[in-house]
Amino acid sequence: MHRLLADPRIASFAVRLGATTVKRAVDDVLRAARSNTQTHGSDVATFDALVAELVERLAAEESETMLDVLNATGVLLHTNLGRAPLPAEALDAMRAIGDGYSNLEFELGAGVRGSRYERVSSLLRATTGAQDGLVVNNCAAAVLLILDTFARGREVIVSRNALVEIGGGFRLPDVLERSGARLVEVGTTNRVYLRDFERALGIDTALLFRTHASNFSMQGFVADVEARELAALGRRVGVPVVEDLGSGALIDLAAYGLPHERTVQEAIADGLDLVAFSGDKLLGGPQAGIIVGRSAPIARMRANPMLRALRVDKTTLAALAATLRLYDRAAGVARIPLYAMLAATVTELEQRAHALVAAAGGADSALLSVVATQAHVGGGALPLAALPSAGVSIVPAGGDPNAFAATLRRARPALVGRVDGDAVVLDLRTIPPERDGELAEIVAAALRG
Repeated sequence: MHRLLADPRIASFAVRLGATTVKRAVDDVLRAARSNTQTHGSDVATFDALVAELVERLAAEESETMLDVLNATGVLLHTNLGRAPLPAEALDAMRAIGDGYSNLEFELGAGVRGSRYERVSSLLRATTGAQDGLVVNNCAAAVLLILDTFARGREVIVSRNALVEIGGGFRLPDVLERSGARLVEVGTTNRVYLRDFERALGIDTALLFRTHASNFSMQGFVADVEARELAALGRRVGVPVVEDLGSGALIDLAAYGLPHERTVQEAIADGLDLVAFSGDKLLGGPQAGIIVGRSAPIARMRANPMLRALRVDKTTLAALAATLRLYDRAAGVARIPLYAMLAATVTELEQRAHALVAAAGGADSALLSVVATQAHVGGGALPLAALPSAGVSIVPAGGDPNAFAATLRRARPALVGRVDGDAVVLDLRTIPPERDGELAEIVAAALRG
């Protein structure tokens, strides 16, 4: 037992998993080895065999915890890898608020209880142009809160081309049903007109709802109702109009060579009553569901008892506030990791790729080459748009790219690339330049076997 616990290959896991977890694993492996020998007459396991079994077991257990990952997939907002990396300012704010007490729900001036939602309201008003704003734990929760507040037991009119499913099996019709609202579909899959909404209006109509098609595109013989038209109809008949904007861009992505993505400010300018979007996508902040719009409906949602079940904690609010402040100036936006990645030029990425080949190749440099790649925004944004990028292609000596990719994923930090034919491709657009040294060490170690 003591010899195994002291072995460096085992002891290293104690730092990451805890000494108790490692000791329990050693005890279990030793007990199983004794049982096999006594019960089945098996040969006594060698020390190295026991170490190998423990390393495999502890590595599998470690992989189920939260681990640092180098994302070399070229997908900037990779949902499986945690979406948007946070700005340093957001991390600093989380640390400052998280390691002590704060005025989360306390008004320092009056010395009375306050509202946590006021901590970011002014920033949301300033950045989006809306009258007010509210934050919950994700965009699905934002949609659920809107529906529960305004449409429980009543009708919500939605065009058929907006009945979408996004990642994780989240389907708009299912959310409508769970909220207690009744779905009224209008138009056809490919064509919907304002008159379709007008004909569907009734005494039970609670909301006119639209969804931004951020994770798919429909082309050809199509027609849709502009947000401004729907907002005008809503005002005329006294029915609120809501848009689930999804990715929630606050700036024009055309500045980065990408197609224009509808912004939150544009949705507000169109006259919509409420707009819901995510905090950890194109905004570049923490996971959150943000609702902005007119003051009256926001106030109604604040009074909904369900809000307590959907509220965010102090560190999320601190990170979101710090991220929103960066939008005050162009230099601040450049400090948001997502936009730093978008701003990187192909020439810069190629230079880094050549440096990686030189640093990691060594005797196996023939296996590595600099290649042109295509990165993608991800996170349900701009599904048809590719971003020119560059990276390194590695053809493993063993000839099995999937096995080599698995080796890279077992490194610490884990390195996740993509398999392309007989090669593993590492796209550098999604790797921060300051981590190129770690990347080179991981690749070199994997090539050495």
